[in-house]
Amino acid sequence: MTLSRRPLPAWADIVLLPLVNIALAFVTVGIIVRIIGVDPFHALSLLVVGAVGSPESIGYTLYYATNFIFTGLAVAVAFHGGLFNIGGEGQAYLGGLGCGLAILALDRYLPAWLMIPVGIAAAALFGAAWAAVPAWLQAWRGSHIVITTIMFNFVAAALMVYLMVNVLIAPGSMTPQSRGFAPSAFLPQMGGNALNLSLLLALACCVAVWVFLWHTPWGYALRTMGHNPEAAVYAGTNLRHMTMLAMCLSGALAGFVGVNELMGVHHRIVLDFPAGYGFAGIAVALMGRNHPLGIALAALLFGALQQGGAELAFDIPQITRETVVLIQGLVILFSGALVQLPRPWLQALFAFRRP
Repeated sequence: MTLSRRPLPAWADIVLLPLVNIALAFVTVGIIVRIIGVDPFHALSLLVVGAVGSPESIGYTLYYATNFIFTGLAVAVAFHGGLFNIGGEGQAYLGGLGCGLAILALDRYLPAWLMIPVGIAAAALFGAAWAAVPAWLQAWRGSHIVITTIMFNFVAAALMVYLMVNVLIAPGSMTPQSRGFAPSAFLPQMGGNALNLSLLLALACCVAVWVFLWHTPWGYALRTMGHNPEAAVYAGTNLRHMTMLAMCLSGALAGFVGVNELMGVHHRIVLDFPAGYGFAGIAVALMGRNHPLGIALAALLFGALQQGGAELAFDIPQITRETVVLIQGLVILFSGALVQLPRPWLQALFAFRRP
C-alpha cells in the first residue's frame, strides 16, 4: 500500500472530508455569483446574517433543520441495512395525514397532554405503514426498494390531493385544506416564529437512533445485513424481518415531518407541506455519513441555506430563488456524487505528515 493510499483517520473522514466538500461547493458558488455581477463575499455575509443574524432567523433555521433531521435519519436507518429509501417524501405525506386524521377525530375531546402524544404516534404509525408496503414487496416478492419507494411518492401525492379536494376540505372553503385544529393539538412554540417543540423530538430521535444502531442487538443485526447479508444469515438474522423493521423505522421517522409542519405551524392539514424535505434528506444523510450527530450538523447547514437563501434572494435582485436552489444543489452535488473527490488529496496530505 502506498503512502498516498493510506486510509484517513476516523475524525478526518467524519469531519474534515465533509468540510472540504462544503468549501469546494461554496468556492464554486462564489465563482457563479461573481459571474452574474455580485460580490461573493457580500452575498455570503448576507446569507449568514439571514440564517443566524437575529433570533427570528435562528428560529426559522432551526425549524427547517428539524425537518431535515427527521428525513436524514429516515434515510440513514434504511441505509445501514443496505436499503436505499427514496420514499421519504411520501412517508412524510402519509405521516402528516395520519397525524391530521387523529387530531380531526379527537381534538375536541382530548386535552393537550394527551392529544399531542396521540398525534405524534399517529404520524409515526402512518409513516411506518406506508414504508412497510415497499419493504414487504422487496422482502417477499423481490421488488427493488428504490423503484417502489419512488413510485409510492407519487401515489401518496395523488392520494392527498384526492382526500383534500373531495373528503377533508373544510366546509365552505375554496382552498384544499382541512378545518383548523383545536388549540389542544398545537405544539408549544419556542420563540415567536415557526420553531416549536418538534426540535426536541428531532434531537430525541437522534439519540434513539444512535442507541438503536450501535447499542442494541437489532441495530447490530441491521448493520450486519447492510455490510454482508450472507454473514447476517449465517449469524441467524432473518433478512425479511430485518428489512421490514428497517423500513418501518425509516417511515416512522419521515412521518414526524407532519408533526413539525401540521401540529407546529399550519395547525390544519394542507397540501404540499413536505416541500421536498424527503428528497433533501438523502443529501443530509450522505453529508452526515449516516450518523445521527453528522445528520444533525448537516441538517443545520441545510436549514441555514434554506433560511439564509430566502433572505439573500430578497436583498439582492440578481440572485433569484432559482439561484438559491442552485446553491443548495451544488452543496448536494459535492456532498453526494463528488463526496470522494478530495479524499486522494487528503490521504496524500496525511501520508506526508506521517511518513
